[in-house]
Amino acid sequence: MKIGRKSVSAITLLLFAAALLCIPTVQAADTIRMGVAGAHSGDLASYGIPSVKAAELVAKKFNAKGGVLGKQVELVVEDDQCKTEVAVNVATKMLTEDVDVVLGHICSGPCKASLSIYATKGLILMSPSATNTDLTKSGQHNNFFRTIAPDDAQAKTQIDFCLDKLKAKTIAIVHDKGDYGKGLAEFAKAFLEKDSRGELVLYEGITPGAVDYSAVINKVKRSKADVLLYGGFHPEASKLIQQMRRKNMKTLFISDDGVKDITFIKVAGKYAEGVYATGPMDTTQNPMAIAAIEEHRKTYGSDPGAFFLNAYAAATAMLEGIQIAGTSDFDALSKTLRSNYFETPLGRISFDERGDAIGVGFAVYQVQDGQYVEIK
Repeated sequence: MKIGRKSVSAITLLLFAAALLCIPTVQAADTIRMGVAGAHSGDLASYGIPSVKAAELVAKKFNAKGGVLGKQVELVVEDDQCKTEVAVNVATKMLTEDVDVVLGHICSGPCKASLSIYATKGLILMSPSATNTDLTKSGQHNNFFRTIAPDDAQAKTQIDFCLDKLKAKTIAIVHDKGDYGKGLAEFAKAFLEKDSRGELVLYEGITPGAVDYSAVINKVKRSKADVLLYGGFHPEASKLIQQMRRKNMKTLFISDDGVKDITFIKVAGKYAEGVYATGPMDTTQNPMAIAAIEEHRKTYGSDPGAFFLNAYAAATAMLEGIQIAGTSDFDALSKTLRSNYFETPLGRISFDERGDAIGVGFAVYQVQDGQYVEIK
């Protein structure tokens, strides 16, 4: 077949274009790429979006000072909707995007599902909010770090508060059957069963997304529990407390950092008053926290949401860690994170051999006049 001059030119252009597509981008080499993975849409977006904003502010601060290792910090933001199946796709995409480290994921389930994927390229994943204890204590992966205390510490705080402060004699525990909610509930159950001061009168799981929880609420009522301890997130917690109060139940309600969020108060409305929830210790008087919160207000015109300070601390620690280590390679960076202290809005923190943050903990809060107030 005869090929004319114009045809040859066209083929040459096509081959050249194809070759360009095959040339690796130099962008990744010229920047420090930090992935930001979490729920940025859906019911749990109020947990994930604050981390994106924290990462933006931290990246801006580092870039204004010349970046990290002389390179500008670039963010790669991906939405996992707090769903494990989506998180797997997000993690795979992060690898193709050649990220150096990942801030996230927000929920425990997605962290569990994606850790082995990140491990294939020796990527460190640091979560501001995933509290499932097995993420660090199972010993399965050494590439996971977090700037929040694990669920066993949170559950101990809850049970101690119920028995010491609320003087509860009978406790019902309900959970959402998920990695986070059920994991927390199991620890709370174990701590309670070892303490003779209180009695577990109900242990029950519910299905997330249901409209009516009257069946389990009636069980709580029949159990005559002094306190209902719920492990899970705010959508279900708001329904539970609304339906309990509409039945004129006076049972005290305590939950976790998955509920210590302004969205819970907005959705539950007047029924949120008096609800207790554990959450990261209040560090808003820390000078770095004050500055970070003010920068958020100035940049976004609002107060930051849940886990903002934890995410700010995580982003800061990872980028400073890369600067100190001189690289984002796993061995050097993980050693640096475990052997140095970092000044953050959470205070001066480091990380133990398992990846848990040293210097962080939980406190108990109560909704008073439409906002969470720390109980001293």
